[in-house]
Amino acid sequence: MEGTSSIDEDDDNNSYYDRDDEDAAAAASASASASAHEHHPPRLSPEERLRQYKPGSILRVKLKNFLTYADVEFRPGPRLNVVCGPNGTGKSTILCAICLGLGGQPPLLGRADDARTFIKNDEQIAEIEIELAPISNSKSNSNSNDTHTIRRVIDRNKGSERGRGIAASTYYINNEKCNIKTVQKLVSETYRIAIDNLCTFLPQDRVGSFSGFDAVMLLKETEKSVSSTQHLYDTHQLLIQLEEEIKESDTNLHSIKDGVDKLELEVGRLEREKELMERRERYMKEIQLLKQKHVWMRFDTKREEAIELKDKKKELSVSVKAAREKIRPVEEAIAQVAHDLERNVVRRNELEKGMGHSLRKFNDGTLKAEKYNDEIENNKVDLTEIDTKHRRLLGHVEDCRRKKEQYESQLREYPPEQELIDAFDAAREEQRHLREKLRLVKSDLVELQQTYKDRKEELEQAENTFTRMQDEKARRNEKILSQDPALAKAYQWVNQNRKMFRRQVWGPIVCDITTRDVNASNCLEQHVRNAVLNSFVVECMEDYRLLYREVREKNKIPVNIQVVHNGKLNPIKRKYSDQKMDTLRREHGVQGYLDEVFKAPDPILQALINTSNIQSVLIGNDKTTDSLNRKKLMDYLNQKENGQGLQASCIFAQDGHQTFKYTSIISRYSGKASLNMDEISPARMLRPGVSPEQKAQVEQHLNAVREQIEELQPKMDQVQEKFESLQRDGQEVQLKMKDAQKGKSDRNEVKNKLGSAKRKLASAEKEVSRDSADEKRRIRSNLRQNIKQYLSSLESASAHYDEYLKLSCEIAGIDMTEEGKRQMLANMNDKKVEAEMQFRQIEGEYARISEDYNRKRHELQQIKEEAQRIAPITDENGNDLPLKEELSKLPENLTELEEAMDDTREKINSIVDNPEVMRRYEQQKRQLEDMKDQLENLNENKAEKKNALKQKRRPWENALQNIVEKVSNLFSGYMEELGCAGEVQLAKGDELSKRGSTNEDSDENLGNFKDWGVQIKVKFRDKSDLQVLSAQVHSGGERSVSTIMYLMAMQNMMVSPFRCVDEINQGLDERNERLVFKRIVQNSTLPPEVEDDPTSHCGQYFLITPKLLPNLTDMENEDVTVHCIFNGPLNFKNFGDWNVDDFLESKKRMCKMEDSGSSKRLKQN
Repeated sequence: MEGTSSIDEDDDNNSYYDRDDEDAAAAASASASASAHEHHPPRLSPEERLRQYKPGSILRVKLKNFLTYADVEFRPGPRLNVVCGPNGTGKSTILCAICLGLGGQPPLLGRADDARTFIKNDEQIAEIEIELAPISNSKSNSNSNDTHTIRRVIDRNKGSERGRGIAASTYYINNEKCNIKTVQKLVSETYRIAIDNLCTFLPQDRVGSFSGFDAVMLLKETEKSVSSTQHLYDTHQLLIQLEEEIKESDTNLHSIKDGVDKLELEVGRLEREKELMERRERYMKEIQLLKQKHVWMRFDTKREEAIELKDKKKELSVSVKAAREKIRPVEEAIAQVAHDLERNVVRRNELEKGMGHSLRKFNDGTLKAEKYNDEIENNKVDLTEIDTKHRRLLGHVEDCRRKKEQYESQLREYPPEQELIDAFDAAREEQRHLREKLRLVKSDLVELQQTYKDRKEELEQAENTFTRMQDEKARRNEKILSQDPALAKAYQWVNQNRKMFRRQVWGPIVCDITTRDVNASNCLEQHVRNAVLNSFVVECMEDYRLLYREVREKNKIPVNIQVVHNGKLNPIKRKYSDQKMDTLRREHGVQGYLDEVFKAPDPILQALINTSNIQSVLIGNDKTTDSLNRKKLMDYLNQKENGQGLQASCIFAQDGHQTFKYTSIISRYSGKASLNMDEISPARMLRPGVSPEQKAQVEQHLNAVREQIEELQPKMDQVQEKFESLQRDGQEVQLKMKDAQKGKSDRNEVKNKLGSAKRKLASAEKEVSRDSADEKRRIRSNLRQNIKQYLSSLESASAHYDEYLKLSCEIAGIDMTEEGKRQMLANMNDKKVEAEMQFRQIEGEYARISEDYNRKRHELQQIKEEAQRIAPITDENGNDLPLKEELSKLPENLTELEEAMDDTREKINSIVDNPEVMRRYEQQKRQLEDMKDQLENLNENKAEKKNALKQKRRPWENALQNIVEKVSNLFSGYMEELGCAGEVQLAKGDELSKRGSTNEDSDENLGNFKDWGVQIKVKFRDKSDLQVLSAQVHSGGERSVSTIMYLMAMQNMMVSPFRCVDEINQGLDERNERLVFKRIVQNSTLPPEVEDDPTSHCGQYFLITPKLLPNLTDMENEDVTVHCIFNGPLNFKNFGDWNVDDFLESKKRMCKMEDSGSSKRLKQN
């Protein structure tokens, strides 16, 4: 499938399709368009041919690493281009390249969402280069600089992994880098190319979408196709908008009118409340005057009270002076007695001081006498102690001698010191040798233990890695959900709310599938649609409705749901008998059915059988590919076992490392089989998380580590045993060292104790030998001296005691005199206290009156200030103000005034205070006026929009009706040629509403423009009536014929410079296909409308078809260019190697040689 080329004999335009030859050699084929006349017209020059291209037509397409093409360039003709070839050779790839190269995105093709999926396998960058016919090419002196060459480079390594590859593309116009908006503006506005309109660009995967259009969608696409500036479509959208705005204004009018009525009621109610507030305000002013009068009356009352207190204060001032004069004589007498008492106190203090001195001297003498008496007793004791000490020292000497003999006996029991030293040194040397051996063995043991630990850690890591690899399903599911946020949200909601469902909920299906190997993953994902793989499976309709309502409608999460009632797997009906399957396995390498290469729960398996027929799809190997190529395996599969007709079949087969899908489809019209072959891409969702090679590598490493651990364990045990033996020997040597050391230290300790005992014995013997006579004489001398001092101290203490008694008698006399004076002072103080109490009582009354007076004055001043502040009755000059006269009219009695205030307060309290009433009244009044103005403006605006709608409707409707009538006339004629009938009608949205209303100007008859549409009515049988084209009524072939004829009827009205249709003739019977092809040729090759303008034709047309019927006479037209794509073992290494002229010359030489050989044979005969 590696090479294609195209030839047009009427010109020198060569077109090539070249594809990489990785797996099989490729072949080239040529196609030519020939004239029906005997002599061919002369070829056009390149300039003449260029002038035939309508501005915006495609002059050249060059592809590199795009899908199946490695490097190719071809030049389509200016009129009808027929691209044909077997399925899977790359016909539709041409349309994909045109769409993407002109700034389109993958969703327009209906194939994929990411532009990077169009990059050839094993390549990183794809390029599309398209050269458009210039606008000025109709002039004789066209300027080549007006030609636009658009190039799109798609890089697999750019853009987000989860995105749609928008950032992966780079655009160039005439080799200058630009953005996608610039390209789209050039394509749509300058050249009026509409690749997003199915009327002009109909790829293979969108044919079903076009035939499924309803009348409304068909009208929109038609409006876009026949208007260069899309004014019909824009006017239609404007009419829809005006109609919606008018209807919305009706709603607003009713709403505002209701609001006006409510506001009028509210304003009336607020006005009544306003009158109550005004009455309350009058009462408030009245109470204010009463309060002003009340404050002045309080001022008068307080002033009278202050005058009364002032008079009483003067009387108490005289009484205070008289009471103070009465206290003075008593105070003078008290002062004299107090002076006498002070003199007695001074004398007493002098006498007490002398008594204290005598008492201290007496106490000192007594203490000294006691001290000397104690010394005398001590001297007596010392004399007695000397004899006792001598007897104690003799006993101590005997104890020391006994200990010395004991230590000497213990020392004789120990071995000699040198013997103990030699034993210790020998044990220490033995310990040193053992430590060296132990260090070496321990080093070996630590090294082995570290190696063992490292191997164990390595084993644990390998086991963890292997465990994670075993949990391949969880890793794959995590990756799938991370790539599809909507699917992840739906999956999370289902898991969190499983209790809400009646039965088990399965899915997504892709997460519950475990494939046998990588090839099984690739085949299953290619065969089953992504929408099915991403769907959930429920077991009852109640769960279906619950899941759809909660996830799709409430949470706005897109979700696909399959229903498998009760979750049961029905008995699988196989397409082929057991005998035929044995033959397929034995002779053709068939391995089994697609449902046998993976595991899944029964509900999942049943859902895949229901949607994808996996129970009928076969899986094969390289031998199967050989049978398909050489043994006509597909014919064998297509034959029903009962011999009655053909059946569709599907099989996957391997060719080296590549897998292909072969699908045979049986035509409902011709009953013949057509074969599609698709190359299988690597799976994205079902791809295993870990490859088998990686698993095997990890498992091999795991076994190797286990063997190393098993080898290390005996070595480590042996070294450990040796290490423990050396440790035991070391412990025995350590005991020997301890015993030797202990014997040595014990002997030294006994030796030291013996030396100490000898020293103590010598000291005790020396102490006993001393003479105690001198000590006795010294003690007797001290005794005599202490007795003398004792007697002297007693005499001094006696003299001071006599002086103390004398002073005590004198103090007693002073105390008796002082007692009488103190009694006199107490009586005088009582009189003074009585007088002072009388004085303080009068003085306190005076202070209280003074305080009351001052307070009254302060209160009076405050009341006056308050009265002047809230009720000023005079101005700055002392003149009366009007308020004074108003206050004089009020009651002059305080009681009557307070009663009047209470009555007014009751009136005020009877009316609820609502300060917001006035504000709300004014606010609602202004709002009412504004709403009335708004109501008037809305009525005016509605009238203006209705007038604008009527003005725009007439020319739009007339133009649209004119176009529909032209299309209908052509469509009817084309259908009549086929032996059928048909017409195109403009379905007006307001027709039904007009039937129930006689007033065309009513709001109900605005037009209902959103429901306007184009209806294609057809009749394929004589006895039937015209019916709207529908998938529910008409077959696929009938819809294809109708679609083609509708597009043909619009051919000359379309403004796009080229149109593309992919395999729309599939499903047609031979008769209809011939007629349809004839119509396509006739409409696409009409002569230019203007004789001097070769571009005034209907434009370029691309028809993609997998086959052409034989003997098509309509091919004999100069404006038809046929591009053939074939597969085969022979192909050019480079598309530039093909040359039409060289091929024709070679063919002529071969013909001449054959003619010459024939002539010679005839002559010989």
